[in-house]
Amino acid sequence: MLVEQRISPDAIAKMRASIAQAAGDEVVFACRTDDDLIITDVELVASGTADMAPAPAELLQRGRIVVHNHPTGMLRPSRADVHSAAALGDAGVGSYIVNNDVTELVVVCEPVEPKTLEPLDIDRLVSIVDDGGALSEVFADFEPRAAQMEMLRYVAGAFDQASLLAVEAGTGVGKSFAYLIPALAWAATNDERVVISTATINLQQQLIEKDIPAVKKMLGLDVPAVLVKGRGNYLCLKRLGEALDEATLFEEPEEELVAVKEWSRNAIAGSRSDAPFHLSEELWSRVNSDADSCTELSCRLRDNCFFVKARREAASARVLVVNHHLLFIDLSLRIRGIGFDARAILPPFQRLIFDEAHNIENSATSLFSDSFSLFSVRKHTRRLQRERRGRRAGLLPLVRMRGAGAAAVNKAVKAVELTESAARGLDSAVLALSDDLTLRLTPGMETKYRAALLDPIDELHKRIVRLSSALTDLIELDESDEEGGPYHDLRVVTRRIDRLAGLCRSFLEFEDDPDRVFWIEFKRGVNNKRYARFISTPLDIREIMREAVFDAFNTVVFTSATLTVADTFDFWASRIGLLETARDYELVNLPSPFPFSEHALLAVPTDAPEPSTAGYQEFLSRFVGDLLELTEGHALVLFTSYEMLRATYESTRDRLAELGINSLRQGEDDRARLLERFNDDTSSVLFATESFWQGVDAPGEALQIVVVCRLPFRVPTDPVLTARTEMIEAQGGNAFTDLALPEAVMKLRQGFGRLIRRATDRGGVVITDVRVLTKPYGVLFLRSLPETRESFKSARGVLEDIERFLYQ
Repeated sequence: MLVEQRISPDAIAKMRASIAQAAGDEVVFACRTDDDLIITDVELVASGTADMAPAPAELLQRGRIVVHNHPTGMLRPSRADVHSAAALGDAGVGSYIVNNDVTELVVVCEPVEPKTLEPLDIDRLVSIVDDGGALSEVFADFEPRAAQMEMLRYVAGAFDQASLLAVEAGTGVGKSFAYLIPALAWAATNDERVVISTATINLQQQLIEKDIPAVKKMLGLDVPAVLVKGRGNYLCLKRLGEALDEATLFEEPEEELVAVKEWSRNAIAGSRSDAPFHLSEELWSRVNSDADSCTELSCRLRDNCFFVKARREAASARVLVVNHHLLFIDLSLRIRGIGFDARAILPPFQRLIFDEAHNIENSATSLFSDSFSLFSVRKHTRRLQRERRGRRAGLLPLVRMRGAGAAAVNKAVKAVELTESAARGLDSAVLALSDDLTLRLTPGMETKYRAALLDPIDELHKRIVRLSSALTDLIELDESDEEGGPYHDLRVVTRRIDRLAGLCRSFLEFEDDPDRVFWIEFKRGVNNKRYARFISTPLDIREIMREAVFDAFNTVVFTSATLTVADTFDFWASRIGLLETARDYELVNLPSPFPFSEHALLAVPTDAPEPSTAGYQEFLSRFVGDLLELTEGHALVLFTSYEMLRATYESTRDRLAELGINSLRQGEDDRARLLERFNDDTSSVLFATESFWQGVDAPGEALQIVVVCRLPFRVPTDPVLTARTEMIEAQGGNAFTDLALPEAVMKLRQGFGRLIRRATDRGGVVITDVRVLTKPYGVLFLRSLPETRESFKSARGVLEDIERFLYQ
């Protein structure tokens, strides 16, 4: 095609001048067009070599069309050109190739015309959940809920107006349908993706398996919807093959590995959850899809890749259900360079709903943290070389077999050994420093800690840099044109190692970065062996949220049953930066329609010692035993520490067993199976901490009593909490009232919310921490809970009131 058909004379002249200035090497232009899609203006965004140029996604998306030259004059697109054009096409950006004289042109991908969006028919959507609407045909016991209709109107308005919305929807409002109906209607009407992010797998499964199919039926629309899982959930055929080859090299493959091989032959999705047998964590970590090992487009097994198939399904879907963890990984990649108009983990999207939004600060804090440990170093070095029974495997032995120079390979092998040695030395040095669970790096830290920490980190950093240099020297010996193979894998590993070196350097320079918290977590690994994990965490997520969420997407809806403290959004909204955004937003509070004042009893034994006193554990064990004997089980007992959980469980288990009551304890089984056992055995008691304060849905007989054994203040020694406390105090605030207290109130509300899950549920919440009555701040806890019946009496009086409430 002649360029005059697509490019104006002035733009052609600019392109020729830029190519000449680059001495005929490859360059890349972001181009603007007129209404007829003729390129009228160009911006040089990248320059390269005779056969390649960088393609920064964020810069390329400045224009409607991207144009680059092929200095050879051969205009046939390469695989890299096609891949780049596909990514740009997701953002509606076209892709052209020209020769150096800018006389000939090939269209790789046409630009997509901007769409005219059609507003939702909100009255029609609201009628679906009103009397006589489609929802009444799905549920036999349907009753219209005013709060659900109100929430649906607000959510639909946020889609139409491209705005921000936060809705606290109490239990029973029906929030899932209130956001799904407008979300699916919008996706179908305007052919735009909507991403729904949740904190728990339970809610994801409910949405995909029950709620979304029901909404499709109500709307009469077949909107493609998928559950998007992280890469690590999928089997990697390449890594499976490597594991089998290595096992055959060293010995006969173990039975479990052979079983995975057989399963892989007929697997459809290749998801771990679909395996017909239990997969050990140790084996799965060797065969699952892993970003550090993926060779992407060059992989010879790409056409059969389970993860690629899942990504294709996600690309064709219009409703994507994800978890907060995966979403924030996606967002971190976008703000670090990929941009919001290209594929990251997820395909590009502009409409986002956060359910279980009370978890956002913790999720964002975790996912925007960076970390390394002895094991993450080994993950990379053992990809390069590993030895077993005197035989070697890995990339370095492979390139040696391909004829790479012995000196270069030996240099890399030695660098691997020294890097692993430095990592072991760092781990040992740090473990000898402290018996605590965490250790924070601060400018005022003791000299003995500073030297003992920074010297071995510096040694590891130097070794990693030398390893990267040795690998680079080895890669430069590659004269093949092979797109896959060990040299490609070496390049991937080298990039990962360079990032690891950068993280080590950030620890050495921690005093220069006051916006992050640098700390060490001491954990238990295989065989309960202690090891150190080095973590860099953002001190404040507000700016991250502004860049990654508020300024990035047209519509963002936040919803949860617990976003307020004493009926105000101030704490939650300020922590995530919503109050500071320049965009319009609405905050809506819709209380639960459930009759808490009739169906719930809040009790506090006033003669309980304070939790910090010596007699509290003895009191707690006796009282919990008496209470569970009275209720014949049917209880969830919540703790803030595993030590208190263990002591209470062990002191009551035998007594309850004699009564035929089964005691379940967090940690004795995985979370999903534990909850299933709790729901199936309706008289059982579940002793749990942390994650069980939320996401437990046990309606009916299974749960009639929730015991809160201590107000859920976070451990004051938590390094991130400590750093944030110091920041608040430095800014003139009060860390207790501005952070610790409201955070604990929101968590108590989550624990309280486990009790009444259906309109017919009935039961009691017992708070054994008397500070809720004796301390001035206790009022805030009580004001933030629904209005209930109350029993603030001695332990004996509380038990009598609970017996009357439940059984009379």
